[in-house]
Amino acid sequence: MRQHRTIYFNDARHYYLFVFEPPIRLEDAWRPIDEVAGTAVDTFIYGVSRADGLFYPSRVGMQFGEDIRPFDSAPYWRVWENMQSLINRGLDPLTVLIDRAHQKGMDFFASLRMGGYGGMDPQYALANGGRAFVHPEVRDHQFAVLKELATEYPVEGVELDFAAAPGGSPFWLRPEDVSEYTPVMTDFVRQVADMVRSRAGESGQIGARIYPTEELNRSVGLDVNTWLQEGLVDFVVPMVYAFFILDANMPIGWLVQAAHENDIAVYAMLQPYYRDESRRFHSVTHATPAMMRAAAANFWELGADGLYTWFLPWPLGDTERATLTVLGDPELVKEGDKHYFLRRSSEATSGHDYEAFLPLEIPAADASQRHRIPFTIADDTENDNLHSVQLCIGISNLVTADRLELRLNGKSLENETCRRTCIRPNDPYAGQWLEFDLEKVRPEKGQNVLEIALQERPAGFVGGVTIEDVEILVKYGVLPNRS
Repeated sequence: MRQHRTIYFNDARHYYLFVFEPPIRLEDAWRPIDEVAGTAVDTFIYGVSRADGLFYPSRVGMQFGEDIRPFDSAPYWRVWENMQSLINRGLDPLTVLIDRAHQKGMDFFASLRMGGYGGMDPQYALANGGRAFVHPEVRDHQFAVLKELATEYPVEGVELDFAAAPGGSPFWLRPEDVSEYTPVMTDFVRQVADMVRSRAGESGQIGARIYPTEELNRSVGLDVNTWLQEGLVDFVVPMVYAFFILDANMPIGWLVQAAHENDIAVYAMLQPYYRDESRRFHSVTHATPAMMRAAAANFWELGADGLYTWFLPWPLGDTERATLTVLGDPELVKEGDKHYFLRRSSEATSGHDYEAFLPLEIPAADASQRHRIPFTIADDTENDNLHSVQLCIGISNLVTADRLELRLNGKSLENETCRRTCIRPNDPYAGQWLEFDLEKVRPEKGQNVLEIALQERPAGFVGGVTIEDVEILVKYGVLPNRS
């Protein structure tokens, strides 16, 4: 049965065990739970592993830090000493969080990275020439860890994190083993589901972090359609771990449809960043509340059963808590200001990612060549309380004398007011922002297409331009915007 959930994830490290000086105070040990308590977050998911160890005193796996003492890294030393300081007081670090979550009215899921299994014979690892999940020993080890989490801790369920690779962990199969061993991966998920659901006492739930497209999942041995058809999971979370940029246009419609046909929930991932350092002259910038609302609204329109986020600016303050409160209610999201922006391709996920339409290179002036950029918005632009819609297009190597043709859903923008500003403060000469106040031509609720043609360049200037950014800002007012 599908459940509405608002989920916050903590990876145990960056904003927790890496940070606090040991011995950790109980108030700080509760921090991951307490910082989201009182918002719409009703489910807390905790990443109990990295590729090199577990963040709790496991009986069947290796606790993080066991194999690297003495430490030469301050964060790693803190992780070990903080866990040990709780253990020395008779407290299990994982149980401390689970009990606190239940006290605050939240469900708790333990999330395990499927490509990481610290403490096993190194010969099994892909990096050392091993075959990972092809080895029964690896499958047995991961099953044992999941069984320990599901049956020896009072969690509501477990999450199989297949989306951590690449970037957060290795894969579980070599490319040449995918075809033969995809059924083996499905059987592994089948066995875990049976174990979790048949545990003593209340039946547990099983979730999975997977990739956004069917093709990406199949390419690494994940037959998600079979999982859904057989009801092997209770929920799925589509994402690409290695690229933290929020994407309001993530192509998950196929997944929502397939999951709902089998009464399985889809929780849409709200990645935390607007920009990161992968672009020249950019640094990490978190998505604003208006950006989070825009993505949330698109996902609600697709039929998502809830939202899943993490890594908000830390320590979480009033702005972050307010965002987490609004995200739990589709009605609160509906008429709030929104800032849509299109995701760019990233070298961080090159070869293992879904299509991005930016950056778009237009190599030379050609009036007959229109370049299409699709995007989706959830707002009804005929709504009387919608006060303004602005389209912003960032173009590098552009000069004011260039002649552009721009169309939105086939309608020309030539009669809309356009302001020009420098593309970036650090290299203002590099290009321009074109900022259109859309009065006569507005985007439609749902799918839209922006078309751009570079018609002509000034004499003596050849070459092309690059469409770097496309953004849509939607603002609402309290009173109707009528004559």
